[in-house]
Amino acid sequence: MKKFALIGAAGYIAPRHMKAIKETGNILVAALDKSDSVGIMDSYFPEANFFTEFERFDRYIDKLRRKGEGVDYISICSPNYLHDAHIRFALRNEANAICEKPLVLNPWNLDALKEIEQETGKKVYNILQLRVHPAIIDLKKKVEKEYKEKPKKYKVDLTYITSRGKWYFVSWKGDISKSGGVATNIGIHFFDMLIWIFGEVKHYEVHYSEPLKKMAGYVELEKAEVRWFLSVDSKDLPEVAVKEGKRTYRSIAIDGNEVEFSGGFTDLHTVVYQEILTGKGFGIEDARPSIELVYRLRNIKPIGFNDRVHPLAEVKLNGK
Repeated sequence: MKKFALIGAAGYIAPRHMKAIKETGNILVAALDKSDSVGIMDSYFPEANFFTEFERFDRYIDKLRRKGEGVDYISICSPNYLHDAHIRFALRNEANAICEKPLVLNPWNLDALKEIEQETGKKVYNILQLRVHPAIIDLKKKVEKEYKEKPKKYKVDLTYITSRGKWYFVSWKGDISKSGGVATNIGIHFFDMLIWIFGEVKHYEVHYSEPLKKMAGYVELEKAEVRWFLSVDSKDLPEVAVKEGKRTYRSIAIDGNEVEFSGGFTDLHTVVYQEILTGKGFGIEDARPSIELVYRLRNIKPIGFNDRVHPLAEVKLNGK
């Protein structure tokens, strides 16, 4: 049985980590969050120590380590801009780090983490759960088989619109230096998946950018041309979603055919944890390509609309 600590226990994603720790037969010994709205812990680890101040959490983790009872893993569900510091905290406390996406905001932070991995002998793992989704694995195998038989450029349209209220922009997610904006905060899951399936980035451009609210652009991968549109603005929802009363619309179409992967999400974190605990898991170099891409997307100047623009983005943002 491995011992875990958790940083960021009150957020949306933390229960999936608690569930994964429980379902893999391990124990949570301590958790940290500045908010004390963590009643969910009663469903998984009611005996875990809980802290609202980092300093006291730090002291407790250090005490365990000095007694020879240190934690084996520290799971990190804190805001994006704190991931880097919390990963370093884990490694320096002789624990492996399991971190939500994005692993870091800036590509050069990855190099520093690699150095600390080498110094401590501990590992940094990233939760890239779409890579263990059965439908996505099948899609990757299908693309590899087809491409081997007859190389081609797949035409991909990625659309992700997830409506957010005013609270979103007041929170850390409304600060580009803390969240990285929509390309990083909500897009990195899909960019990682597409790079994993279709290969390395060859070219990228941004057609429209309100980086905290909505972005549209184009990415050429080794095996695909991707038009993408990301938004947290309900005004960008397509009519089909509005009519059904939905506030989120997610679509990936390949050569005009919709990829169905809406189900099967509830246990993906557990699968990732199982991989990590058996010596596998996704590390720093797995995370690097998507982190480099979203960093570039948020730092280049939009070129305006052209013939590679996402069709829904053109309708919603260009009035066509």
